[in-house]
Amino acid sequence: MNDLSQSARDNLWMHFTRLSSYADAPVPMIVRGDGAYVYDSDGKRYLDGLAGLFVVQAGHGRQELADAAAKQAAELAFFPLWSYAHPKAVELAERLSSLTPGDLNRVFFTTGGSEAVESAWKLARSYFKRIGKPGKHKAISRHIAYHGTSMGALSITGLPAIKEDFEPLVPSTIRVPNTNYYRRPAGAGQTPEEFGVWAADRIAEAIEFEGPDTVACVFLEPVQNSGGCFPPPPGYFQRVREICDRYDVLLVSDEVICAFGRLGEYFGSLRYGYQPDIITCAKGITSGYLPLGAMICSERLVEPFLTGTNWFAHGVTFGGHPVSCAVALANLDIFAREDLTGHVRAESATFRSYLERLTDLPIVGDVRGDGYFFGIELVKDKATRQTFDEAESERLLRGFLSKALFDAGLYCRADDRGDPVIQLAPPLICDERHFAEMEQILREVLTQAWQRI
Repeated sequence: MNDLSQSARDNLWMHFTRLSSYADAPVPMIVRGDGAYVYDSDGKRYLDGLAGLFVVQAGHGRQELADAAAKQAAELAFFPLWSYAHPKAVELAERLSSLTPGDLNRVFFTTGGSEAVESAWKLARSYFKRIGKPGKHKAISRHIAYHGTSMGALSITGLPAIKEDFEPLVPSTIRVPNTNYYRRPAGAGQTPEEFGVWAADRIAEAIEFEGPDTVACVFLEPVQNSGGCFPPPPGYFQRVREICDRYDVLLVSDEVICAFGRLGEYFGSLRYGYQPDIITCAKGITSGYLPLGAMICSERLVEPFLTGTNWFAHGVTFGGHPVSCAVALANLDIFAREDLTGHVRAESATFRSYLERLTDLPIVGDVRGDGYFFGIELVKDKATRQTFDEAESERLLRGFLSKALFDAGLYCRADDRGDPVIQLAPPLICDERHFAEMEQILREVLTQAWQRI
């Protein structure tokens, strides 16, 4: 495997990676997965505390998913959805429409999340042109929110550090406050309900400032990922829905992470009881066994495209790939047979309780999240909630925590795209044994981190 690691240094360009990190160190080589664990080339076992990348819902090593792929590849390996259909795409679209809230019945397949977000913004613009409101083209999203890396999705993303190299980006995107209750600003309300009203009303304020006749859509994750798992305050999404209706703005629920059981429901919008106009999803739809994403929209958004020469001039070669669709159908069969969404609902409180034990450590300021999706915010002073500065975060997260947690047998994410956090989103098959293992590793490593500080 040393030759393979050298080849990785010489030839492989890893995503979101400082390549200098491996100038004098071997590239970690993961070669096998089984259940909630992955194994490296030396045979060492790691608990997959991030489900790959919020992806492997049904766990690693599911033979029936591999078999579904092989069977479909032997029967029909590829055919595009450009003016034609194939059975697996049709079956999957029907299955998904039976799981979505309300009348979100039209499924536009992509290969991943960025493409799904890109497709949603393009649909919003195209739709409003079709109904005689061509000025509505702007997109609103939240501070620190991540929505993808293609140029449109990156423009909607609220993370300046990953955007600056690619500017100028697509214009007409606007940022509003996120739902970080732990760091809510002064005057934003003391109770979660008050804070939710305040945060939602900032969307209305932004629409008014930009002009309602220019704003097309609002992109919101049910639980915001970047920054460390910000759940919505009670009533937040219901107020956002009212605001969108008032100004004729489309509500896009970006569920690339939050769909397919991550929050204990097939879709995060179901978890929080709101009706989006569009859902974007990917990742867990196949449990990561093959790439697939989707934009799912309401009947009213399809209506203008059903007559005459109107068409949605957009598509991707591998969107709705027959092998990916076959795997997604098999994945949803596992969900139904094993009640993975019910399992998450039943075990989420236990998962939270193990993570909340860590609040006795001086470095742990907040534990937040929902379902099987949690963030632990790290602080320098618990009483004042003082965070780490940029240099301290660099030493803490990249200089120590990421490698130390991995070396201790836990794969998770130490992230400083907002305030420093550790994110945990394990496969949905995990239970109390895995939660206890996570807590033990986190306790040991975070104790070491505090001693280093």
